[in-house]
Amino acid sequence: MCDESKLADWAKQTLSRRQFGALTGAAALAACASGETESVAQPMAGLKERGVNFATADGTLDGFFVQPEEGDHPAVILWPDIAGIREAKRNIARKLALAGHAVLVVNPYYRDVTGEQFADFAAFIADGGFQKVGPWRGKLNAEAIMRDATAIVDWLDRQEGVNQAQGIGTQGYCMGGPFTVWTAAAVPARVKAAASFHGGGLVRPDNPMSPHKVLGKVDADLLIAVAQDDDAKAPADKTTFADAAKAADVDAVVTVYPGDHGWMVSDSPSYDATAAARGEADLKALYAKALA
Repeated sequence: MCDESKLADWAKQTLSRRQFGALTGAAALAACASGETESVAQPMAGLKERGVNFATADGTLDGFFVQPEEGDHPAVILWPDIAGIREAKRNIARKLALAGHAVLVVNPYYRDVTGEQFADFAAFIADGGFQKVGPWRGKLNAEAIMRDATAIVDWLDRQEGVNQAQGIGTQGYCMGGPFTVWTAAAVPARVKAAASFHGGGLVRPDNPMSPHKVLGKVDADLLIAVAQDDDAKAPADKTTFADAAKAADVDAVVTVYPGDHGWMVSDSPSYDATAAARGEADLKALYAKALA
């Protein structure tokens, strides 16, 4: 899980902010050379995108919405990691939109701040991001996310280009991992697929709203992609979650990936292009199956 000790490790391993920027730039060039488009910094041909905001029970939520220029498509809710909404997340959304989805990237901290707070993970580490977001993050319990999910689904279903006949998908990274399960539990009639990538806090034994304890409310297929270093710290969690899913009759693939926490995100110090490509392929397969 992404905590202060993890960030301290990253800061030691990595490098100055300038060095980290050079690494992410190199990763972007490598991705372009291989035909991947994770790190582009401008809208892609065939897509339309815009910043959005709309009312929730707790205030005005803002985010980034991208979709194909033509046609109706299944919607996806993207919950960012601890560093929040930024270009790395917008680029993930653009790639999904190119694959035929209408994607909303949520600002999870909208109760306190609007829009991007950190340009990338290097800025998050350099600027004491963990301490800055702590109070904001503390408000994001299951009940808050479920209220948000209800408002988000209602908004998506009123947007031109969203196919209401198809299910909605949701994916989350780091702290956003459990948000996907709570989203599916909040609106089971619409949310039919949920994917957690290196999610933290999926098993919270003393919390009645732990993601693994609300699976009885879920009517979605799940992909629970566990980071290898997170699994090493809590090896029983994957089994606990898988057993809970089986008991709730929820179709869940719970698997440990050959990547450390953050492997899916291009501006993370742990980004792994090979493991990320596998995660993207597994995500697309989940959506193809569950959102039809």
